[in-house]
Amino acid sequence: MSAPRPYTLIAELTYRCPLRCPYCSNPTNLADHDGELGTEEWKRVLGEAEALGVVQVHFTGGEPLARKDLEQLVARARELDLYSNLVTSGVPLTKERLVTLANAGLDHVQVSIQSARPERADAIAGYAAHPQKIQVMRWVTDLGLPLTMNVVLHRANLDEIDELVALAEDVGASRLELANTQYVAWALSNRNALLPTRGQLDMAAEAASKHKARLQGKIDVLFVKPDYFGTTPKACMDGWARRFIHMVPDGRVLPCHAATSITTLRFDSVKDRPLADIWTSSDALLAYRGEAWMPEPCKSCDRRSIDFGGCRCQAFALTGDASATDPACERAPQHALVEAARKSADGPNDRRYLYRGR
Repeated sequence: MSAPRPYTLIAELTYRCPLRCPYCSNPTNLADHDGELGTEEWKRVLGEAEALGVVQVHFTGGEPLARKDLEQLVARARELDLYSNLVTSGVPLTKERLVTLANAGLDHVQVSIQSARPERADAIAGYAAHPQKIQVMRWVTDLGLPLTMNVVLHRANLDEIDELVALAEDVGASRLELANTQYVAWALSNRNALLPTRGQLDMAAEAASKHKARLQGKIDVLFVKPDYFGTTPKACMDGWARRFIHMVPDGRVLPCHAATSITTLRFDSVKDRPLADIWTSSDALLAYRGEAWMPEPCKSCDRRSIDFGGCRCQAFALTGDASATDPACERAPQHALVEAARKSADGPNDRRYLYRGR
């Protein structure tokens, strides 16, 4: 079977970040993840990705602004006619640097905020950055760049949908991502503090739906429900190693940001093999690509080509077996694990976080 064509490269340039978010996507064993690709290595990778069929690149982290060569990488993406998106906290960023990035060919900016309320936002981020984030979003739209405002939703901010939408309108965002927390990496460690109640989630979803209809044609409002409250899992990353190439700072090639948490797999690095070779023949990327690996009930499920068995990282985190049916699915033999977590969210919660990223 030939490898599918990837269309997006997620370039995780660094794990460095000033924020301490409790749902941080950095690895929980960060001490084991050291080193970053150099400028010329990333430029080579961008060329190899384009040759594979990739048409867009997301420069992310950690905080990609921590890389002093970001402008060079954006310019390389423009040279290759790749659509480039900067995924940033906005810290640190000056208007002068943003102008430089725009002149280098940056096409889009996504800014993350933690809350519409300054004090709450800074408490969640573990860093006083909210006014800076608002200013950055205004700079982005002043320069005529498309802006996505991204908010990770959880127990502490799900009551803010109206305020978050109002803020997105105020700063001129063209897209608002209201993305409920995915419980892997640090979010899983902090699940007891982050997981909302069913009532909170339903109220937020209803509010988001009304705003989506009201703002149609003006702002694209996306509300992503958490897996724990569905009956079937989502197609994580559109399926394992199907459309997304995710690269971490040290050059390893993954199907998604959390895949290194699956300790039974070894991921290859572009330091050792060409990207095309890894994409087509890496054991780790082949492990769960397609349907041959699926156990029952996935193997005979009529949704197997829709959700691709759900999230492998979530399956591993909850069951210790990356090939297990995602417990978020109501048909999964171990669905009771998710039901128990959901039930616990209805109990007392002091909202104290165990750890905030790096």
